[in-house]
Amino acid sequence: MISLSLAQDLALAGLRWEPEPGDRFALALEGFDDDVFTVSDITVEVHEYASGKILGFNGTTEWALDSVSLDQALWLPREDQLRGLLGGTFRSLSRNVDGEAEAFTVTTFTEGRERAFTSTNPAEAYALALDALISASADLGT
Repeated sequence: MISLSLAQDLALAGLRWEPEPGDRFALALEGFDDDVFTVSDITVEVHEYASGKILGFNGTTEWALDSVSLDQALWLPREDQLRGLLGGTFRSLSRNVDGEAEAFTVTTFTEGRERAFTSTNPAEAYALALDALISASADLGT
């Protein structure tokens, strides 16, 4: 799972979330600092209204919550989702071992050149690559 700070960076860079069952998220609310939730048709459902989407909490595990707006939730995309969002820019994921240290490198190809993004967590390496891709796209649009 990616860190909350990297998820925030992705959101600030412009990554948008269309919640689907199985998606994980955190809440930007006091008292929920270490909690990670999963969208599920049983526990956390996505409700669509004219005013926007909300995440509705059902059942006893989240008894203190009724619903939260999508802008109060921070998406924590999975490794496969991040790889998919990289699209055709994704080239490879490699595992590097140096003694007992392990790292993962995601290689992308954009604007005629390869770039490498390394982390001890493969999902984080994908997220770093996606953050760079979104930021570069935003820079081109300005």
